[in-house]
Amino acid sequence: MSRVFAYCRVSTLDQTTQNQRLEIRAAGFAIEARRLIEETISGSVATKQRPGFMRLLDRLEPGDVLVVTKLDRLGRNAMDVRATVEQLASAGVRVHCLALGGVDLTSPAGKMTMQVIAAVAEFERDLLIERTQFGILRAKAAGKQLGRPPALNAQERRAALERLAEGASIAIVAREFKTTRQTIMRVRDAALKLQHSV
Repeated sequence: MSRVFAYCRVSTLDQTTQNQRLEIRAAGFAIEARRLIEETISGSVATKQRPGFMRLLDRLEPGDVLVVTKLDRLGRNAMDVRATVEQLASAGVRVHCLALGGVDLTSPAGKMTMQVIAAVAEFERDLLIERTQFGILRAKAAGKQLGRPPALNAQERRAALERLAEGASIAIVAREFKTTRQTIMRVRDAALKLQHSV
């Protein structure tokens, strides 16, 4: 006989899992209180980093059923959800998602649904990368300086190099210019690279 578990998650302390519990009950699942895992944690946290979900994984056995109201209860994005469902399926646990008509995500129809969701997520990620790259190119074409402004201007960089040439240590030069040792080392390394390329 399959044991049925439910995982309910909310993101903030002012939210409750009551609606998720009611939805699961209305779908015909009578979950025992000890098999209902509730957690308050941001959806941006990967499933494997959620204490409540990790406790649930320890309790699940082959043949068990896990019920969630929506896919986003299971993971932070489609890739995370897919990895979680695959992990559960490999452990012999069936996953029912009420928002998808109660489909078992480990069944052939559920796997197809997951593939479609993963394809859409990949498409969205590719679009985001494309838009980001286009924005960077447009900003460069408009002459905008990207990234952090340099810690030292050209005159300060020359003066720092002169101090190093005089024998001052990196730590002393960094203190004099009120910057970090790493900044002075980058200035020195860039100057050395320029000398070698000439």
